[in-house]
Amino acid sequence: MSKYSDDPTVSKPIIEMLTIANEFCFFLEQIEKKEANEILNFFYRIGPLMYLKGSLLPDIEVENPEANERFVTSEQWENLFNALREKLGKKDEYWIIDPQYINENEPLKASLSENITDIYQDMKDFLMLYQKNTFAARQNAVKECTNLFSNHWGYRIVNSMSKIHYLIHDKEEENLIF
Repeated sequence: MSKYSDDPTVSKPIIEMLTIANEFCFFLEQIEKKEANEILNFFYRIGPLMYLKGSLLPDIEVENPEANERFVTSEQWENLFNALREKLGKKDEYWIIDPQYINENEPLKASLSENITDIYQDMKDFLMLYQKNTFAARQNAVKECTNLFSNHWGYRIVNSMSKIHYLIHDKEEENLIF
């Protein structure tokens, strides 16, 4: 019998989320080698999978909330954001109606680069905390990832997908971006 058999932090949904988060972060950490169409096609495929796996994460009770940590620095965030913004150019910005804000009927300017970088930060923090490989760290990593799915990165995936779908499938836009 495995030493992890009674450990809810090593369940199949969590391991699958870790695998996808790792693939997502690894891709973005190689951003300087990528073209805009590669970035959009990658997110077009991995975004829905991340959303699905995030929705399947178990709700874990945290015994030691002090073990929670964040790892991505503002400088790392800014570097990735700027690299993405440069790669995506004028296709980066778009308008949304955001029900999270005070006036949910007013369009707001959104940014694919900002959304993708925010998702990266949440995924990288999840990976780094989980990899500390203590029970308390794993509990906090899963709990934080689940909470952030509900109010941060899950929403950003959904928000970005309509713009990315449009950029990939609109025939007029195709000539401009690819």
